[in-house]
Amino acid sequence: MNRTAVRLGVLLLAGAAVAAVLLALLVPFSSSDSDISVGGQAVQVEQRSERDLVLTVTSAALGRKGMVRVLLPEGWRPGSGPWPVLYLLNACCQPDYDAWAIRGEAAGLTSRYPVIVVMPEGGEVGFYSDWREGPDWETFHLSEVRRILERDYGAGDRRAVAGPSMGGFGAMSYAARHPGMFQAAASFSGVLHTRDGNGGVDWLLNRSGEDAGKLWGDPRSPEWAAHNPADLTGRLRGVRLFVSCGDGSPGPLDSSGTAMDEGEASLLHQAVTFVERARRDGAEVAVDFYGPGTHSWPYWQRGLERALPMLMDSIGVTT
Repeated sequence: MNRTAVRLGVLLLAGAAVAAVLLALLVPFSSSDSDISVGGQAVQVEQRSERDLVLTVTSAALGRKGMVRVLLPEGWRPGSGPWPVLYLLNACCQPDYDAWAIRGEAAGLTSRYPVIVVMPEGGEVGFYSDWREGPDWETFHLSEVRRILERDYGAGDRRAVAGPSMGGFGAMSYAARHPGMFQAAASFSGVLHTRDGNGGVDWLLNRSGEDAGKLWGDPRSPEWAAHNPADLTGRLRGVRLFVSCGDGSPGPLDSSGTAMDEGEASLLHQAVTFVERARRDGAEVAVDFYGPGTHSWPYWQRGLERALPMLMDSIGVTT
């Protein structure tokens, strides 16, 4: 297996009833654990700082506990809101909900915006979907986690979603499959056309020991098309979109000696197809095809920084 394939495999593919508990969570720069129950779900809350929380959710959708990192806006307090929400989805092959906070500088980039930032785990190769035999990642994120945020943290109905690689797939898929839920979506080097014939999704799933047929079935099936962003562009009219991708050649944010990244080059072709279809179908798309750049976090962090003004404006956030 060549270096590019390994690199792509690693990266391409992540109220009142509780007021007393939430007040306890506001103790600045302390570490505390508490348990609350929302809608029959047990939620353990760890406070890492004044605005930084980690939720451990006993999830029926996943059949296990799921992790979610939450950044609260300055001025948040129990009972406040409704607050706009930004979902940051992860790339593949790293189910860690900490990725955006550690590698993407999410806290620093969003600190000046009055918005709740949500960073849920997405499974190693969960592809932001309800699998035929579980787990149900789509239900976990958009039903279970959403309701917890609304009931406990004052999350409102103004939402944006963004992610790199597999997370870029998730951002566009979620926005298209749930009309009205998101006002804006952004993809950074995202998997935007899963039926382009390169077999990338199948390869990733098989490499991770997963049966590709248990995700969306046969690649020629309507179920597969119903999860493919490039087949769903007609459902994105009215959602403001941001799409960025490099061409795979070593760029300014790569270290010396970095090789050509064929995986990123392939994703650029997907992005071009997606953008052409989205614009044809009347969607508003901002594009950043920045040329040299590989499939890596420095470019995704920069992508979020460039996309944030549009994402925030779309959900009514000003600084």
